[in-house]
Amino acid sequence: MLCNRLHKVAIERLRTRVPGTARHCRYIHNSDGTISEKRIRNIGILAHIDAGKTTTTERMLYYSGRTDMLGEVKLGNTVTDFLQQERERGITICSAAVSFNWKDHRINLLDTPGHIDFTMEVEQSLGAVDGTVVILDGSAGVEAQTVTVWGQADRHRLPRLVFVNKMDKESADYDACLVDVRQKLSSVPVPLQMPIKERGKLVGVIDVLSSTKVIWDGQNKGRSYKAIPITDEDLHDQVQEKLYELIDLLSGMDDSLAQAIIEANSFENIKLNLVLDAIRNCTLKQQIVPVLLGSSYKNVGVQLLMDSVLNFLPTPSERNQIYDCFGTDFVGKVFKVTHDKQRGPITMIRAFRGTAKKGSKFITATGGSETIQRIYEPLADEYREIDSFGVGNIGLCAGPKSTVTGDLVVANVAALKKALKRLSMVGDSTADDTPDDELLLASKLGLQTTIPDAVYFCSIEPPSSGQQAALDNALREIQREDPSLRIRYDEVTGQTVLGGMGQLHLEIVKSRILSEYRIDADLGPLQIAYKETLDEPSRGQWTAEKEIAGSKQSVTMDMTVYPHAAAEGNAERFVLDNSAEAQESLKLIRPRQMAFFKKGALGALQRGPKLGGQLANCAIKLHALTIGRGTADPFIMAAAAQCISSILKNARCRLLEPDMFLEIVTPSEYLPPILADLSRRRARIEDVSPRGSANKVVKVNAPLAELGDYSTVLRTISSGTASVSMEPNGHSPLNEFDEAQAMRRALGLE
Repeated sequence: MLCNRLHKVAIERLRTRVPGTARHCRYIHNSDGTISEKRIRNIGILAHIDAGKTTTTERMLYYSGRTDMLGEVKLGNTVTDFLQQERERGITICSAAVSFNWKDHRINLLDTPGHIDFTMEVEQSLGAVDGTVVILDGSAGVEAQTVTVWGQADRHRLPRLVFVNKMDKESADYDACLVDVRQKLSSVPVPLQMPIKERGKLVGVIDVLSSTKVIWDGQNKGRSYKAIPITDEDLHDQVQEKLYELIDLLSGMDDSLAQAIIEANSFENIKLNLVLDAIRNCTLKQQIVPVLLGSSYKNVGVQLLMDSVLNFLPTPSERNQIYDCFGTDFVGKVFKVTHDKQRGPITMIRAFRGTAKKGSKFITATGGSETIQRIYEPLADEYREIDSFGVGNIGLCAGPKSTVTGDLVVANVAALKKALKRLSMVGDSTADDTPDDELLLASKLGLQTTIPDAVYFCSIEPPSSGQQAALDNALREIQREDPSLRIRYDEVTGQTVLGGMGQLHLEIVKSRILSEYRIDADLGPLQIAYKETLDEPSRGQWTAEKEIAGSKQSVTMDMTVYPHAAAEGNAERFVLDNSAEAQESLKLIRPRQMAFFKKGALGALQRGPKLGGQLANCAIKLHALTIGRGTADPFIMAAAAQCISSILKNARCRLLEPDMFLEIVTPSEYLPPILADLSRRRARIEDVSPRGSANKVVKVNAPLAELGDYSTVLRTISSGTASVSMEPNGHSPLNEFDEAQAMRRALGLE
């Protein structure tokens, strides 16, 4: 048994220090005045909608002293939900950055949306953080969007903690949440706490590592809490058993802990700092996921969560080592752009190396030079000006005009060249290759962000022709903030067409245009964003000849468009015929001409022959190409597009409709009518499983076209007791009857 002295020291350590650091130390500053990387944590808050992300963030700001009042989502006065649309709807739409101090450390936190329509905001944010806190609803466990954001964190290889929130609910089940993490997220949960409930209310937690009760004072908004040694012998033995299970698990992953156990020949005399270090090491390697619990709304558990962020999540220096190629030169990543009415565009940059100062310049992936006129500290939509921000920190920069989300920003051309040489990517660089080199470097560093396909589209028109320019400017600014918003001009109808991730996404865009830009734009009816694909290969030839400004333009080509399910990315969607005859024809084409030809051909695949949907699962093979002397590059590109369009008109195509994955939670008595309604919607039932004693969870794949009114219908069927969450789940082909109906609806014939 661990001695009482160790119990007292353990809880004090957990409350006041991080392993390996002095107890009451001040900030350790670098020579330039910036905070040391060892004292910085960059974290993202991830969760399914309504799990409590924003409420948890508000408590962190309050307990750290950054704010002097507790904001509430239902009152619309939270710091991070500052948009009018967020406060009206009670959901997070845009990710927001805040910084605060806790236990002699700086925490930079990004509060992200939980709604699937705004998943791009999550993707952008994860590129700027070093670890994440995933919040679960204690009564719901791992939900559909939780799986999505967990997968996003996996792609970014981010260590994470799990905070089981809303444990004050009667239906909350901590053990079931642990099972969900293990089964649905394929991870190893390590519970560090146990709940304490009195008369059905959550009043505190049992800290397994220190075998103590931590009780919160309900009279001062949870600011104070106290640690009490466990006196009940049965409970003490139960907690000790949990601790030994934890040490046993960690010993199989951490060599230092295993060696200490061998030397001590028991678990009883293992020092707490070894256990803490083992948890941290295994978390950083993503072998385990520490799990904590509490109730943010009831002000229980948030301080220990912040302590665990310091204890177990990485410092900036423990990640992103590839940026060492820049040495002390500034390099950062743009992870969000917003527009402020007074300050103009605000570019949010995470610094990976070096320091950015007010008045300094940097270059971007487009090759342009930008000047940082002002720098602000992040606190949602509030701005406090600072002079600089250094490695590991986040700065809000006013001044850059052309930066976009995902841009790599570098101090200067010389710094870029040195980094490229250190990565052994290129030999001697010349001054005019900066844009290509930077794109190459961005690719090497994994900075490209894949923008998800739109599932809905609609037309948008200004109230008068005089406001068209203002509407175009508003859409450009919103798209710069939100890359998942697709904007194109339809030459056939003469309309501006918006593509979005969902109905709510497009409604928010319209609302922002009205509230922020004072333009009462009119949205057309929502249309499903169908894709198209080929049933069989189709080949065609095309000759384009024209005289422009006295110069003869001439292009002759022979191409085949064919089904190719594995085609991902432009490199795989455009191939050259490798026959001897084709190679003889193509060897005379200059690389620059081929690049323009390829761009035009692939661009034509964005509009299919049936409903103008994007061509999916197909590729282009070029058999022959002849370009006349003096033919302009734009003419080559236009000719390639015309050839592909001509081939597609004669090809056999079919529609692909977007599918949605649904997770429905319903009381058992309403399951039969819900299943009956789903069958009428062409839905495919994947699984029906119990949740608790009274509820069922139904997992379904269903066509988006059949789900326009589903939330309302579900509430009606279940008398308001069932809930549903949805997320895109690819596309599937339509049969002839359903395709004919879809085309009639899209053309306005039904």
